[in-house]
Amino acid sequence: MANRIVLNPISYHGKGAIESIVPEVQSRGFQKAFVCSDPDLIKFGVTAKVTDILDKAGLAYEIYSDIKPNPTIENVQTGVAAYKASGADYIIAIGGGSSMDTAKAIGIIITNPEFADVRSLEGVAPTKNKCVFTIAVPTTAGTAAEVTINYVITDVEKKRKFVCVDVHDIPEVAVIDPDMMATMPKGLTAATGMDALTHAIEGFTTKAAWEMTDMFHLKAIEIIAKSLRGAVNGCECGREGMALGQYIAGMGFSNVGLGIVHSMAHCLGAVYDTPHGVANAILLPTVMEYNAPVTGDKYKYIAAAMGVEGVEAMSQDEYRKAACDAVKQLSKDVGIPADLKEIAKKEDLDFLAESAFADACRPGNPRDTSVEEIKELFLKLM
Repeated sequence: MANRIVLNPISYHGKGAIESIVPEVQSRGFQKAFVCSDPDLIKFGVTAKVTDILDKAGLAYEIYSDIKPNPTIENVQTGVAAYKASGADYIIAIGGGSSMDTAKAIGIIITNPEFADVRSLEGVAPTKNKCVFTIAVPTTAGTAAEVTINYVITDVEKKRKFVCVDVHDIPEVAVIDPDMMATMPKGLTAATGMDALTHAIEGFTTKAAWEMTDMFHLKAIEIIAKSLRGAVNGCECGREGMALGQYIAGMGFSNVGLGIVHSMAHCLGAVYDTPHGVANAILLPTVMEYNAPVTGDKYKYIAAAMGVEGVEAMSQDEYRKAACDAVKQLSKDVGIPADLKEIAKKEDLDFLAESAFADACRPGNPRDTSVEEIKELFLKLM
């Protein structure tokens, strides 16, 4: 079977990249933007960094901000109605994964109205049409939603998140400007950064991994390991590194999938509203230890990319442990909790394990698993 790579047709990187939005819009003759951005970004003036540019150029727009940190079916359906009423002809998504995931779902439903219930988009939905033209502007360095063919929606009624995978949803233009990420608080910088590292490590070890995606993932691990501590402490070069590293990780995992770290994290987010990056960071080292026996020599390259010295002289057991320990240390250094004691409840274990097993990311895990084994992993962290 052929390996497929899907990326943005156009992406801009570096300080001041948001200035590229106006010529991209003007060259296509668009008339009005539907700007998807969450309330906090609007409150703290982050969204305005883009809308001020639109104002200066005389470009019309309408803002939609009914977006939760874990966007819901209702957020999407309300957004679809707002888009139709707005008279907009393209979307600008400004924010983290929540804003971009909401925008992706809205854009898909507008051009594929038969999926208006939202739930039918779960998995690989048979959409026929490309989503509404979208420009994605991330404000966090973690989700890489601006370059992926994935988005995640929360079903509040059923207390679950569902993953949608669709080549039609990828934004036409991605604008990765580290200045848009400058106001992230330390906790969010740490959480989203560990999400990016999880993408890179899971993508590197997933069953579908191959040479081209391995190249992306290893470089992403290297950049993130060098940059995240500095980014959390407000270092400009650290922020710039994370902006690039998270995007490169997205270039890879979007095309080969993830594993049970994400399956388990999705459940924690749906049941307890746990921030996605925090859940990933807590789960990652334990799942790495669980997966180690089936990863061949891949942990040697992960350890080296994480900055571990003397890897070539290590035995297989030693470099596998070194890789896991390096991830644990980075997570600790940026202030992520070490376990789920303050998050998960034992009475929810059966539901959590069953939901994680049913999650769309689970089949990509390098080690075949079961509901009982996933339950044991949750229990180990509690």
